[in-house]
Amino acid sequence: MHSAPLFTHCCHCTWCQRETGSAFALNAMIETDRVEVTNGAVELVKTPSASGKGQNIARCPSCHVALWSHYPEAGERVAFVRVGTLDAGHEIAPDVHIFTSTKQPWVVLGKGVPVKKEYYDQRKLWPEASLERLRAVKP
Repeated sequence: MHSAPLFTHCCHCTWCQRETGSAFALNAMIETDRVEVTNGAVELVKTPSASGKGQNIARCPSCHVALWSHYPEAGERVAFVRVGTLDAGHEIAPDVHIFTSTKQPWVVLGKGVPVKKEYYDQRKLWPEASLERLRAVKP
């Protein structure tokens, strides 16, 4: 990623649990043109989603690991990058925990990061600079 993410979600919904085979997904939202694939080209796979609107998952054509998703609400201009696929993913912490109503009961959330039972209002949590960047890429 060629800049800091707009915002980073730690999503605890059952759909993300199923897709990742883990307790949650950690997604750093960033403008797609700020993401660089360092080896080869991605394969876009249209898959269903909990919203019923589907998503496009960019996968590595060799190992098929999900690198990022595009959701209809944000469009192709925003990538939800799987933080675990980054060389320096350990440097990116969640800005919010979402869909914690279906969080695994053994996952303990620390203090200092907002926790939402479902989704949230971006205008209330995102820094103004991130909101401006998002407005610049949305049609």
